[in-house]
Amino acid sequence: MKLLCGTTNEAKMNSIKRAVQPLGVHIMGLNDLNCAIPQVAETGTTLLENARIKANAYYEAFHMPVFSCDSGLYFDEVREDQQPGIYVRRVQGRELSDEEMIAYYGALAQQYGGTLTARYRNAICLILDETTSYESMDLSLATEPFLLVSQPHPRRVEGFPLDALSKDIKSGIYYYDMQEKDVSSGLENGVQRFFAQALKGR
Repeated sequence: MKLLCGTTNEAKMNSIKRAVQPLGVHIMGLNDLNCAIPQVAETGTTLLENARIKANAYYEAFHMPVFSCDSGLYFDEVREDQQPGIYVRRVQGRELSDEEMIAYYGALAQQYGGTLTARYRNAICLILDETTSYESMDLSLATEPFLLVSQPHPRRVEGFPLDALSKDIKSGIYYYDMQEKDVSSGLENGVQRFFAQALKGR
């Protein structure tokens, strides 16, 4: 089965490709369409609302089975009203650059002794046709907990600034210094279960 992944984020799409490969699902991204891609305003107030908004917009535009995801960042030690959630990059109404994000979240970690326990929660909305859709923001779609620290790694990857502040929670090693593990660890099993259930019998 062929599904359109409603993202231009190659790293996110490759992670999902790995998860669904055993299911015989072929994933293509928006960049593979070689046509104009609609700009979608993510006006939702939750991860699931934003995933649904994007999936509906891309289904209306391309009339093919499509899914979209949305992610939010959450810390164990931070009060609910101070969680970044869906506004990871937007702080006090302003969009931060990659380096500004590193500085902001590094300073936030410093306020809590130099380390925060973090995880990304995720939501998925899958639209197969005009009458059939599936969605979830179950905790099985969250990454495993990791450490977000005040001192950044020297490496930078454009578009993924917080990876420079992220360490494996068990070893305390920066993910950038680990060959077989990254921040998305633990996510792929939940994604595979979601698609296996949604596509059962298709």
